[in-house]
Amino acid sequence: MTSTVTRTQVELTNARARIVGERDGLLADAIVWVVRTSAAFGKTVASAARVLGAVITPLGWSMTAVTALALVAGYVLGWTEAVVTGWAAAALLLIASLYLVGRIAYDVGLTLPTNRVVVGDRAPGEVTVRNPARRRLPGVRVEVPVGAGLAEFAVPALLSGEEHSDVFVVPTSRRGIVPIGPVRTVRADPIGLLRREMVWADSLDLFVHPRIIAIPSMSTGFVRDLEGAPTRDLTQSDVAFHALREYMPGDERRNIHWKSTAKTGSYMVRQFEETRRSHLLVALSLSAADYASDEEFELAVSATGSLGVRAMLDSRTVSVVASAETPEFAKRVVFSARRLSTVGRGRLLDDLAGVETAESALRLPELAQVASDDAAGTSIVFLVCGSTVTATQLRSAAAHFPLGVDVLAIVCDEGAVPTLRRVADLSVLTIGYLEDLQRSLAKRLAT
Repeated sequence: MTSTVTRTQVELTNARARIVGERDGLLADAIVWVVRTSAAFGKTVASAARVLGAVITPLGWSMTAVTALALVAGYVLGWTEAVVTGWAAAALLLIASLYLVGRIAYDVGLTLPTNRVVVGDRAPGEVTVRNPARRRLPGVRVEVPVGAGLAEFAVPALLSGEEHSDVFVVPTSRRGIVPIGPVRTVRADPIGLLRREMVWADSLDLFVHPRIIAIPSMSTGFVRDLEGAPTRDLTQSDVAFHALREYMPGDERRNIHWKSTAKTGSYMVRQFEETRRSHLLVALSLSAADYASDEEFELAVSATGSLGVRAMLDSRTVSVVASAETPEFAKRVVFSARRLSTVGRGRLLDDLAGVETAESALRLPELAQVASDDAAGTSIVFLVCGSTVTATQLRSAAAHFPLGVDVLAIVCDEGAVPTLRRVADLSVLTIGYLEDLQRSLAKRLAT
């Protein structure tokens, strides 16, 4: 009897446990379903909000609010004028939505005749729109972001295979890298309630190079014994002249000695003794504290480009460095320099097109300290800065370079009279215009 009662109690207990377990399982399943449904609903709402946000303009949102408020107030308060206003606004929204119906399959292209121009030059761009469909496509508005501006074009309706082109001019009044594009077509109603954009062509970068000037060849002779001692190794391009010989295929034409050619009747070329220290270093300060104005900095960038390009034309080894910025999160100043590309003229000017001053960039003495670590084999150093750099700072910057390295500071002071002075063992050339760099070096070479 006792065992029977005990068995019955156990069965009841197990039954209650199963019921509780099933109830808890149902509750858990209900919670999971609610969570998943809420997440899916939230994603749907967010997606719809993004779509609507990309289509409805601020004026469209205002019209939507006016529609809702006018209809609610009109029917609740019995205000006939509000009801009429609400339905009129709703009709405008409906008509505006008809302008966005359908998909337009255009072929849109963006081209630039060249992606490198000099500051102040004309830089045209062209947008081409073609209809690849078999049916006539309606007109559309094309927008091309150009830097901080926007170029807009109205493309008429195009027949099958028809093409339409528009030309725009990129402003190049200031040096820099100008992003152009991506090209997008815009469909909108005349009032501006709704707007639908489609991106077609990729964006391009236009490099607006600094203005440079042709400084004298062999301008490195501005400092005595600049290129070091010659060796017995012969080369086609260097500083120390060795002898003349007959022209051979592959020789550079610029080394032809025309007077000897006229006397002998055959082409004669110069031969040089290779030097061991034919390396130039140009250091450009990007610290905002080293310049009194933006014009001074632009002059400094142009001077840096002129020196670097001249060295490349003379087949010299050249390094160009600029101040690096200290990150905002850094607890102390980071001593580093940014090395600009000297693979070719275009690459150097591309890098110079993107340099800008910064408050946290290294000042000239610190930049010289970093640059001196890589100054092995350097013959001459050009330190380019603005007018706010003091003579003490210039001497401090020059002191970081080892003995035997000639240091020339080029101080850019917009509108100043060009001067050349000595500060201890440092030569300081002050220029007010870019042409002063050319005249000062040419005059010094002639003496």
